[in-house]
Amino acid sequence: MLKLNSIPGLALLAAFAMCILVVLTFQRPPVDVIATGGPGLGMQTLYNPAQVNKALGMNQPPAMLPAINAGPMAGTVYKNVQVLKNISTGAFTRLMVSMTDWVAPQQGCGYCHVAGNFASDAKYTKVVARRMLQMTIAVNTTYTDHVGSVGVTCYTCHRGNNVPSKVWFTGVTPGSAPGLAEVDMGKNLPAASVDDSALPSDPDTPFLLNQDKIRISGNTALPDGTNPASIKNTEWTYALMMSYAQALGVSCEYCHDSRSFNSWSESTPQRVKAFYAEAMLRDLNNSYMVPLTTLFPVTLRGPQGDVAKIDCATCHQGVYKPLFGAKMASQFPALEGVSMQQAAPKPIVKPAMAAPKPGGSTP
Repeated sequence: MLKLNSIPGLALLAAFAMCILVVLTFQRPPVDVIATGGPGLGMQTLYNPAQVNKALGMNQPPAMLPAINAGPMAGTVYKNVQVLKNISTGAFTRLMVSMTDWVAPQQGCGYCHVAGNFASDAKYTKVVARRMLQMTIAVNTTYTDHVGSVGVTCYTCHRGNNVPSKVWFTGVTPGSAPGLAEVDMGKNLPAASVDDSALPSDPDTPFLLNQDKIRISGNTALPDGTNPASIKNTEWTYALMMSYAQALGVSCEYCHDSRSFNSWSESTPQRVKAFYAEAMLRDLNNSYMVPLTTLFPVTLRGPQGDVAKIDCATCHQGVYKPLFGAKMASQFPALEGVSMQQAAPKPIVKPAMAAPKPGGSTP
């Protein structure tokens, strides 16, 4: 009888464990290969049809209420309307009902409003919602270099949840040691934020809240005063890239030529989109989210008392375009900074139930 404490027994057990790991980790064929670079460069993104179909099922836009553009301006009828006062009462009501479905389908209007006194700002959720409306309009009007004509709505992030399922809080904050000494960065503690790798577990704080440099390239092997790069900086940058790839469901080659990660001329257009996304996320976190910190109850803040913040996963949620590019924002011109007195929105374009074919723009 084979004993597990013998060398052959241990080898058999190890082989069995390896088989289980392979079965659970690797994807079965067929796998669709989408080229993101020129022939022979090996720049490609792999898509498992089963996973794509699952993602498509989870990224369908909700049903839309019929467009309404009737009645006087909302600001002349309702009290304390500060953001949407220049759209019709019909459009205003439609958007309010839609927002309720997008953010608080269980609680209804009472999630933000005081019953019997909708003008009241007594509930923090209403004050936050007003600021989120302003943020949504800012994204759709200021950051078109990233969102293009697709835009965003409350549903892009919330998907029927009071708080989006993909947010982040400041994690391990390492200190600085002199010379070449290392300090804890949350390394070797596999974290979901970096796809369970052993890289620093908080890739967002340095880059999407603070202004640390993402693109680093040293000219010497060791820091010498003129070289901004270090192993620590590099690991943090790699952690951020891992979080990007996981958030969009892609690999490094979606943006980079792996022969020359640093070269912009050999990168894809998606890298430029990502560059604008970084600037957008820093602005949104610092201008819109952080100032709301004290409004949120302690139970909704992070372990260090900070407010929930935004990264790529908040909108993308595992696919290269949020909701696979469904143009929900065009259904609500007010969210694009357009008066509802103009033409009615176009019918929503739903994604086809097929493997995505990423082109030169995202999201």
